[in-house]
Amino acid sequence: MTATTLALIGVFVANRIARPMRRLAGAAEALGRGQSIEALPETGPDDIRRTTEAFNRMQARLTRFVEDRTRMLAAISHDLRTPLTSLRLRAEFVTDADAQQRMMATIDEIQTMTEAALAFAREESVTEATRAVNLTALIESLCDDLADLGQKVRFLDSPKINYRCRPDGLRRAARNLIENALRYGGEARVQLDEKPSMVQIVIEDSGPGIAEEDFERVFEPFFRLESSRNRETGGVGLGLSIARATVRHHGGDITLSRMPRGLRATIALPRSHRGL
Repeated sequence: MTATTLALIGVFVANRIARPMRRLAGAAEALGRGQSIEALPETGPDDIRRTTEAFNRMQARLTRFVEDRTRMLAAISHDLRTPLTSLRLRAEFVTDADAQQRMMATIDEIQTMTEAALAFAREESVTEATRAVNLTALIESLCDDLADLGQKVRFLDSPKINYRCRPDGLRRAARNLIENALRYGGEARVQLDEKPSMVQIVIEDSGPGIAEEDFERVFEPFFRLESSRNRETGGVGLGLSIARATVRHHGGDITLSRMPRGLRATIALPRSHRGL
């Protein structure tokens, strides 16, 4: 009788400790993937309650930091429009045609970068809900859409993979990598793969590739390779930064690697986040 009572008390105490710990672990994982979560109930034994309180404070601070950064970026981008308009008007009075053309080109480049930063800020301020989707169908439909537009995109045979994610954001990230492959490699081959610990979206091209020392630099905001300085072909250098940020919000990453001919971009997503 005594042993049974002690066992029941032990089970009760264990559940009282384990339940908030499981809840805290799940919330920490969701927060690491960029999901919006509500404050956790601050219950349980003293140590766990204090840990939960600290977690809630940390989450609130992180949320405020991201919101403040997004608002600041949007405000700076918006406020830059006025001086740019003033510069454009002044440039029109420059009598030297060559100097005027160079000034206008520089102003246009700053304007394009400003608009891109503002669009990024707006996108960052929108929080997309996480849901389970057929990831294979999502990426295949993206490839079909680009192929319908006349782009040389091939979706290779892939297993059906259900995955819990923010589908619009992940689709935009994949589209950016595919369009990069098309722009610099002339074609894109896309395939999904499953590994023991992750799901991969692999995009390959047949272009000249890039130097290994630039694999990380191309993800820096506004960084462009010398071969892509033209805004018509190289953009403003925000696309890959946004794509990597989106994938990292899902707990994954984007990596680049060289092939005998071409470049391979891999979106790696943790398999533990798959949907059922």
